[in-house]
Parts: sequence; C-alpha cells; structure tokens
Amino acid sequence: MTSGLWELVLKGVWTTVQLLVFSALLALAVSFVVGIARTHRLWIVRFVAGFYTEVFRGTSALVMIFWVFFVLPVAFGWQLVPMWAGTLALGLTYGAYGSEIVRGALQAVDPAQREGGVALSFTPAQRMRLIVLPQAVPEMIPSFCNLLVELLKGTALVSVMGMGDLTFSANLVRLALQQSAEIYTYILVIYFVIAFVLTRLMRGLEKRLKAGVGKDPGTESAARELKRAQTTGVGAAGGAGMGGGA
Repeated sequence: MTSGLWELVLKGVWTTVQLLVFSALLALAVSFVVGIARTHRLWIVRFVAGFYTEVFRGTSALVMIFWVFFVLPVAFGWQLVPMWAGTLALGLTYGAYGSEIVRGALQAVDPAQREGGVALSFTPAQRMRLIVLPQAVPEMIPSFCNLLVELLKGTALVSVMGMGDLTFSANLVRLALQQSAEIYTYILVIYFVIAFVLTRLMRGLEKRLKAGVGKDPGTESAARELKRAQTTGVGAAGGAGMGGGA
C-alpha cells in the first residue's frame, strides 16, 4: 500500500481507539449505576434497572446505532455527530451487559460482610463503598476484560454511519486497491494487537486490585507488633525478667 493509504488506515485506528475509550467510559458508568440499582432495597428501583437491562440487552447494537443516528433526529430533532451517536448506542448497549457483571459480583460477597457493617452502624452507602465494592470490584475485572474486547469488536458497527473508523477505512482501501485479502488481513492483525494490549492492561489491573484482598489483617498486625518488639528489645527484656524471676 502507498503511504497515503496507510495514513488513512492509521486515522481509522485513532478513530476506533477514541470511540472505544468514550463508549467504554459510558458503559462503565452505566454498569455500576444500573448494577447497584439491581440490588437496591426498593422494588421500584430494581424494576426500573431490570427493565433497562432487559431492553438494551435484548436489542441489536447495530439497530440501536441506526435508531440513535437516523430515528432520533426525526423523532426529537436531536442530530448527533457519528462519534457521539456511536458512543451513546454502544455505551448504553454494553452497559446493560456490564450491569449484570456488577450485580453478580455484588451478590457474591459474603452476607456476613454486610452484617458486620450493620453491626458497626454503617449506612447502606458506607457499607457499599467501604465493604462490598472493595471485595466485588476485583472479581469483576476478568468479565469486564472480555466485555471490553467485545466492545472493541463492536466498534466496527459504526461504519454503517459512514464514520471513518478502522473498518470503514479498510473498505475504502479495498475499493482503491481492489485487493481484499491483504487489507483485511492487516485489519485483523490490528484488531488483535489492540485487544491483546487491552487484555494485558486489564490483567495488570486485576493483579493490583487483588494484591491486598484475602490477607488476614490480624496476622499482619501481629507480625508488625512482633517486629517492633524485636527492634526495641521489649521482648528480650521481658524474657530476661522472666528468666531472672525463675
């Protein structure tokens, strides 16, 4: 390929990365808001959150992109640029899947942990923020990693709006060169590289979040006290006193 065609492909890569970041941030926010609402004590909150999840999880992301970009302007007079139309459609759709990940992780936390928060007179918000989420979030990371890779592949759907993402740029190059095998092989490799980088980053985040989970605070505290006693000589002095008394 010529340098001009490669430049077109690289612009498509940049557009895809931008769309991925924006839609992933929206999907993450929707996932936590709706997922936490699915565990709310009020039934009406659970019902609304469940209705949203079922609607967006049960509809096609491609049709949702068409609806946001073509129907929304006619129905409400709101014309969104392709980038924001794609972000909205993908973020809301994949956020519905993410909300189930959040809900499942929250419900997997041992109920005794919540009961301990009640015994400490924590409010529901404090129990969620200080007890439940720190234990649930690390368990969400593998599933969120898979969802992020799926979202990356879903960004190719925005090419139907004429948006210059990686897939749309590849199609233009294919029409210019009349060569399908070469260009689409390059595109497959580019998608794989981006997905591989995302997977490694998410695994690093998972290890970092799980670094302090599962450790016994009592054991660590006892070890610190023992080390301090050995440093200051308190333990040795006590032992000598006991020996002298004997």
